[in-house]
Amino acid sequence: MSNMVNANWLKENLNNDKLVIVDCRFSLMDKEYGKRSYEESHIEGAVRVDIETELSAPVKEHGGRHPLPSTEELKNTFENIGISNDSIVIAYDEGDLAGPARLWWILKYLGHNEVYVLNGGIKAFEEIGGKTTNKTTPVKKGNFEVNIRENMRVNMEYVRERLHKENTVIVDCRENGRYNGEFEPVDKKAGHIPSAQNYFWMNILNKEEEKLSMKNEEELKELFAKLNNYDEVIIYCGSGITASPVSLALTEANIEHKLYSGSFSDWISYEENKVDTI
Repeated sequence: MSNMVNANWLKENLNNDKLVIVDCRFSLMDKEYGKRSYEESHIEGAVRVDIETELSAPVKEHGGRHPLPSTEELKNTFENIGISNDSIVIAYDEGDLAGPARLWWILKYLGHNEVYVLNGGIKAFEEIGGKTTNKTTPVKKGNFEVNIRENMRVNMEYVRERLHKENTVIVDCRENGRYNGEFEPVDKKAGHIPSAQNYFWMNILNKEEEKLSMKNEEELKELFAKLNNYDEVIIYCGSGITASPVSLALTEANIEHKLYSGSFSDWISYEENKVDTI
């Protein structure tokens, strides 16, 4: 089954008691954007999670710009927004998928099965007459038991051991100019992890006017076809967030993979690690 749902499905299932709708809107450049957007208008019944403060831990020497919080912290966050093991979780933003895919990936990593991303986001929901509101949704605390899926996540040492390995491909999900080292707007070094190939994360999306949506399964299989030539696929971005939609897309394309959660910002925090440019 797909990890995506469409707006019609959501509209038809709003009365399901197990449904937990999570607003994941955020902006890397405006930390208050998600909170402000939710307070202005959100899907009726939706709760909010903060990508920066609840799905990321404080920055330390290593771990990258958006380290994963501890398992206990994540468990508490999800229970506090009403998620239990039998919840059907629907995550959304405006359509670019970065925030909801981060939530999707983390919940999958923690062992939750029924978590999906709303294709087209809140805009698609509004287009079909879905109700929105500015009223905060009351929450009944959930009960979420964690069952970590260790094979979904790798660390720096794991990646370093696999550089230039014939049967392993490392995929950099950032835009080409950052990958090439032409510019770097955030991190202290420019370039990419040696031997990495570049697949820009936004290429998983179709854009129609101002509307964004995930490409269909066949389009994604075509986009990622060359990755089937490898036994192991490892993906990363700048800090682990925009690699999450690529993880979602690869899952839709039936390509097994692992995510380097610390990503490039963690890689360069180790002075001995080399960085390539083109």
